[in-house]
Amino acid sequence: MNGASGRSRPKRSGGGRLRALDGLRLIAALMVALYHYGGRGGDVARAWGSSPKEQFPTLHPWFAYGCLGVQIFFVISGFVICMSGWGRPLRSFFASRASRLLPSYWAAIIIVTAVFALPVVAYKAVSPSDALVNLTMLQQPLGANRVLGVCWTLWVEIRFYALFALCVVLPGATRRRVVLFCAVWTMAAALAQASGEPFLKLVLMPEYAPFFIGGIGLYLLHRNRRDATAWGIVGVSWLIGQHYAVAGLWHEPDTRSFSYRSSAVIILIVTMGFVLVGAIALGKFQWANWRWLTLAGALTYPFYLVHEHLGWVVIGALHRTLGIPAYATLPLTILAMLVLAWLLYRYVEGWLTPLIRRLLSSGVSGASGVGASGGAKVPGGGGDAGR
Repeated sequence: MNGASGRSRPKRSGGGRLRALDGLRLIAALMVALYHYGGRGGDVARAWGSSPKEQFPTLHPWFAYGCLGVQIFFVISGFVICMSGWGRPLRSFFASRASRLLPSYWAAIIIVTAVFALPVVAYKAVSPSDALVNLTMLQQPLGANRVLGVCWTLWVEIRFYALFALCVVLPGATRRRVVLFCAVWTMAAALAQASGEPFLKLVLMPEYAPFFIGGIGLYLLHRNRRDATAWGIVGVSWLIGQHYAVAGLWHEPDTRSFSYRSSAVIILIVTMGFVLVGAIALGKFQWANWRWLTLAGALTYPFYLVHEHLGWVVIGALHRTLGIPAYATLPLTILAMLVLAWLLYRYVEGWLTPLIRRLLSSGVSGASGVGASGGAKVPGGGGDAGR
């Protein structure tokens, strides 16, 4: 295997954590929150009492770019999942992912369903049957209504985990196998797009694959910055990724649209996502070793889950009921969601995550060590879009 030597591998600080990556994940989550609160129309207008275009006349066009935080999440996810799955048996990998995703997710489903069922809340709750299906994370393929609007990204993540687990983790991660996985997935995704076959596009996710693959390439560079093949993987993934981002988010200027996104700005944000994760991978942010970044990374996933729908409820209470100005309501709502995220992290994940990991890892050799924890050596303890 053409692995990384100790000379070429960037040193990691903070006991093996890449704390700057934790911080970048929270920034991406805040981008998505600004998009949901002020960068789009729809249900959030009901929360404000009018369109966010009226609430934030100068900022709403910039908030509209916040949806690109998802693409940045996917790059980070590719990096972290490759790191997490390297040298780990399949059962331990599954235990790590399940214990990371499920506790806060289950809590968010229960809380949002309960809040939306309150008579004073003006949003429609899903049926009890659909709410129960949502607990499986398979509501989208099963055609059930979603409790959480953001959970579509988790469905994308789950498909990525499955591909990576079957093709890399199960046979055992090596540089050669990871490179082959990236090359085959890139070509297969392009063919799926060209074919227009729905099932192939469902499995291979051509519009999201380049971001995950780019993150994997950046992890290879983290192991060996002189790996020319890894540089090629990252470069090709960036080229394809910016294409899909522009194709999905750009449109001709239209006065009927909520906002207009410039293709140049879309490309710039996608590029910055790749560059920042790459700089962290290459050790350029070793100085960012503050302990609070670890907490920031830990809060990202529960914040991402609860911020949209519960944020609408808080916005309505603060702005329409109490009359607090929009520019004050916005940061107060974000703060409230961060506090709720901390409560989920402290009182739900704090006991349920290790319990699930222990139950699923039972019998795995070395499961009590770093390989089973999914957090001791992994930035932020998770690789999903919100965590």
